[in-house]
Amino acid sequence: MIEFKNVSMKYKTNGAVALDKVSVKIDAGEFVFIVGASGAGKSSFLNVIMGQEKIDSGSVIVGKYHLERIKRRELPYLRRMLGIVFQDFRLIPKMTVYDNVAFALRVIGMSERKITKRVRYVLRLVDLASKAKNYPNQLSTGERQRVAIARALVNNPDVIIADEPTGNLDPVLSGDIMTLFDKINALGATVVVVTHDLELVHQFDHRVVTIENGRIVSDVPSRAKLKELKNRSDAKKAESVQSAPQEAQPQEDSSAQQNDMTEEQASQTEFELKDGENDG
Repeated sequence: MIEFKNVSMKYKTNGAVALDKVSVKIDAGEFVFIVGASGAGKSSFLNVIMGQEKIDSGSVIVGKYHLERIKRRELPYLRRMLGIVFQDFRLIPKMTVYDNVAFALRVIGMSERKITKRVRYVLRLVDLASKAKNYPNQLSTGERQRVAIARALVNNPDVIIADEPTGNLDPVLSGDIMTLFDKINALGATVVVVTHDLELVHQFDHRVVTIENGRIVSDVPSRAKLKELKNRSDAKKAESVQSAPQEAQPQEDSSAQQNDMTEEQASQTEFELKDGENDG
């Protein structure tokens, strides 16, 4: 789904390193946290995936697109694969919740009948069906973030990318938003969440990739994945033991057996001869 191979990139403004020989693969259906301090390279990582930054070396694959050589006319199609959730929501103030979510579908020319069906579905998914006619300034901070998530989901993207989605939320609301991402992931979407909130990350059992100074310094699978890998390893070992050839039983040397028989026959013959002499 997403693969970076030895990717390096410098900031165009000052020449500082943004990404340094980054290699990582995110499979379809995974939920991955990208963590690190401010300035570590997390946003650059996302910007490359979204086609907003050009890399200097290496290769990046997102779906069927090779981003190091993607054509400008292909970028809109790449971005339709992605649902982006921003920290600052980026809602249109003069539009209702319904129209904010429907906006992306109208841009691509979807019929109003299909738009209505799709928007109602995602608003129910994020528990905002009752707020469809409200404007952003009539919503709480958590509700505005859920509208942003609904907008990201409405085009049925393959990948949801969330850039510090809980940065403006309190701990309780942050947990609620992450639980919503869990629900979205369970429906089949690949989810990539960038955050610096390690306390929140540790509440959820997902893969965690840590970036420092533009480099990936750790990549820790989820506990469920570790258990799966261990079970596979154990099964492979058991299969190997079962398929190993049985140890052959030692066999007596045929020549030794032949010698034994010869000695026995000779002894018997000698006995018979002596017995004959006695008879005479």
